[in-house]
Amino acid sequence: MRLKKALESLWGADPAAELEEKASRTGPLLAIQGTAQPVWSPRDYAALAQEGFAKNPVVHRAVRLLSETAAAVPLLLFKGDRELSEHPLLALLARPNTHETGADFLEALYGYLLVSGNAYLEQVPVDGVPRELYALRPDRVKVVPGPHGWPEAFDYTAAGRTVRLAAEAEDGEEAAPLRHLKLFHPLNDHYGFAPVEAAQMALDIHNAAASWNKALLDNAARPSGALIYGAGDALNLTSDQFDRLKAELEDGYQGARNAGRPLLLEGGLDWKPMGLTPKDMDFIEAKNQAAREIALAFGVPPMLLGIPGDNTYANYQEAGRALWRGAVLPLVRRTAGHLASWLGPAFGQGLHLEPDLDAIEALSSEREALWRRVGVASFLSDDEKRQAVGYGARGGTLGEAQDD
Repeated sequence: MRLKKALESLWGADPAAELEEKASRTGPLLAIQGTAQPVWSPRDYAALAQEGFAKNPVVHRAVRLLSETAAAVPLLLFKGDRELSEHPLLALLARPNTHETGADFLEALYGYLLVSGNAYLEQVPVDGVPRELYALRPDRVKVVPGPHGWPEAFDYTAAGRTVRLAAEAEDGEEAAPLRHLKLFHPLNDHYGFAPVEAAQMALDIHNAAASWNKALLDNAARPSGALIYGAGDALNLTSDQFDRLKAELEDGYQGARNAGRPLLLEGGLDWKPMGLTPKDMDFIEAKNQAAREIALAFGVPPMLLGIPGDNTYANYQEAGRALWRGAVLPLVRRTAGHLASWLGPAFGQGLHLEPDLDAIEALSSEREALWRRVGVASFLSDDEKRQAVGYGARGGTLGEAQDD
């Protein structure tokens, strides 16, 4: 009924009209597109998304690498120590709504979290049980603090209209309409701090270096030169002569398509080139250093982003394991904890989600070593060995559904 009333208040629907179809409360609202083009990118979501994810290849690849990798990790559902192979919560995560697969939904969630530091998830209930999940754009959601300073609601705004979603579960429901995931922010009580925001200066340096490089290519990598007319008692050029020579140089000799073209000069004219020195080319190293700082902010080994000059890791395999241990798994475990604590009570008590480490190929050697060590531990019982590698005791029943 909450969904029906919200839509009726927004669109002036007939109170007597039937609304059988379930849908997101924010679905009917129209999108608002906006970008910023500052000299130094402002610290807001639209600018960082435009200057970072949409414009910078290092940020784009880092976000895609983390979000796609994390979204591909299978999640296991446990009730206590028993793994449940089939459960309504697993089915919901596998198909959160009619427009997205589970991987699409999680990739959007992780992407929003990495670009803005915040991710907002909406659940649509049927008879008090979540039936659909949606990831909302962070720039459209605002926290509404309560009298004690903590969030009591969230306002979703688009096309000049606003829908308010409660921060706590409403009557007859176990799960709140909206869940806010955020990264740690030392100076803000309500919003998270994005990795791309920490790399803002490196991001702008990298973009500026790319623009500088493009300008050099447009000018045949020669930023300046001197055209000298005559010597000694030679007269100065008239204005018409000066403009004609300048136009001929720009049209016939400037730009990448004219690189290497011989310069034909009239009598009394001399060209003194001023090319780039190695010192002038330091911007290339500055660009690579900025790329390393961006990768550092996201916790991605620079080798995996194709950044030159970083041979810290002996091979890509070790760099991949470092990515999983230092960035992907903490992100997945954080998200799994939020999903279980938010949605779990609606499906029963004692439910929690864990990543399936045995299904991660990059960690197969480490898991194999763990299994081998546990297998030869004669002082452990079979049940203790199963628990040590992430399985429940042998007495647990796999595939147990929710208890009513």
